[in-house]
Amino acid sequence: MKNKIKPEYSREHIAYLRKQKKNKIIVHLSRFLVLVAILGIWELLAQFNVINAFITSSPSRVCKTLANLYVEGTLFYHIGITLMETLAGFLIAVILGYAVAVILWSSETVRKVAEPYIVVLNSLPKIALGPLIIIWIGTGYDAIIFMTVLVSIIVCIMNMLAGFIAVDKTKLLLMKSMGANKAATLRKLIIPASLPALMNTLKVAVGLAWIGSIMGEYIVSKAGLGYLIVYGGQVFKLDLVMTATFILCLLAGGMYGIIALIEKHAVK
Repeated sequence: MKNKIKPEYSREHIAYLRKQKKNKIIVHLSRFLVLVAILGIWELLAQFNVINAFITSSPSRVCKTLANLYVEGTLFYHIGITLMETLAGFLIAVILGYAVAVILWSSETVRKVAEPYIVVLNSLPKIALGPLIIIWIGTGYDAIIFMTVLVSIIVCIMNMLAGFIAVDKTKLLLMKSMGANKAATLRKLIIPASLPALMNTLKVAVGLAWIGSIMGEYIVSKAGLGYLIVYGGQVFKLDLVMTATFILCLLAGGMYGIIALIEKHAVK
C-alpha cells in the first residue's frame, strides 16, 4: 500500500492560509450583515411612516405578497416562465457569441470588416426594436428569447474576441514554429488560455440575459416576472412590483453564484 506524501508547510505559510480563510469568512459575514441592515432599516422606516409604504413597500409586505402568490399557485409559474426565457436566451447568446468570436479570430480580414458593424449593433437601443420583433417573430416566448439573445450576444462576441486576441504572442509564435495550423492553435492554446475570459463573459452575460428577458416581457408577455412588474405598476399594486423585483434579484444572484462556482473549479 502506497503511503500518501503530505506536503509540509512552513509556520508562516500556515499563518497566511489561516488569515486568508479568516478574511473570507469576514467578507461573507459582512455581506450578510449589510443585507440584514438594509432590510431592517427599510422595514423600520416603513413601520414608523418615515417613508410611504404604499409607494416603497416593505420587507414584511413583500413577504405577504410572496405568500399570497404561493397560495394562488402562480408564484412558481411566473418564476418558471422568466427563468426558462432567460436561460434559453443566455445559452443561445453565449454559444453563438463564442462561435462568432472564433470566426473573427481565425480571419483578420473578416474581423476588420465586421468590427464597425458589431460596434454599431452594440450601441443600438434594443428596446427600440421591440415593435419590429413582435411583427417579425410574434407575441410568444420566441420574441422574448430573441430579445434576450439580442441584448447579450454582442457583448459575448466582443469579450471572447478580446480574450482570444490577448493570448500571449510568444506562445502563438511557438505554435507557429512547430507547424501548428489555425485549428490546432485554437484547440491547444487559444481555448485553454482564454478560459478566464470565458468565465468573465458568462458573468456579464448573466446580467444582460436577465435584462433582455425582462425587457422582452415588458413589450410582450402574458406571464413572467416582467409581466407582474408591468401589471403591478398599471394597477398600482406596488407590493407586487417590489416582490417581483426582489425575486429577480435572488434569481440573478443565484445564477451568478453558479457561474462563480463553475469558474472556481474550471480555472483551477
